[in-house]
Amino acid sequence: MPRNLSPEEIADFQDRLCDAAEHLFAEHGPDAVTIRQLASALGVSPMTPYRYFKDKDAILATVRARAFDAHAQALEDAYAAPAASAAERAHAIETAYVQFALAHPEAYKLMFDIRQPNAWDYPELVRASDRSRATMTRHLYDLAAAGLLHEDPVLVGHMYWAALHGPIMLQLSGMLTPDIDLRVLIAALTEAITRARFEIARRT
Repeated sequence: MPRNLSPEEIADFQDRLCDAAEHLFAEHGPDAVTIRQLASALGVSPMTPYRYFKDKDAILATVRARAFDAHAQALEDAYAAPAASAAERAHAIETAYVQFALAHPEAYKLMFDIRQPNAWDYPELVRASDRSRATMTRHLYDLAAAGLLHEDPVLVGHMYWAALHGPIMLQLSGMLTPDIDLRVLIAALTEAITRARFEIARRT
């Protein structure tokens, strides 16, 4: 009969299982990975993961929630860092976003490159996803409150998000040619959006 585990032992195994799952899910896709493969990666019996998670969907949800929280923390730290201007704060958030994606490509892929149809069944995943999404518009709400942005912060935030996410996914999938620098491409896209927004604001 399995012995009772301490909270620390439970947390440690869950972390190790999620580490293995993040790699296998990102490499092969969640549908192609089995609980048996996850157990084998940790050198435990196929039934052991079920002591910690209901099923594979629950593991995927936990892995993705963990990634969203880490992503949000990186952007929140950038937001909280001293900045001389709103433009500098926006640039710091953009830089943190790119750095996170490049440093954690597997986590980033699982955050944005898969669809989990039952995501709403996992409150922690919903909370973490909402937290991550909020980090990409928080500074824009500040600009709107200061009278410096006259458009919907959510719409503008998604425009900048698209300008970041598209090049990052091209980079991670090896689709950018060697003569295209990721950061130069992102800078050109975000500059074009900013210039267009200010031009619209100037004319209205």
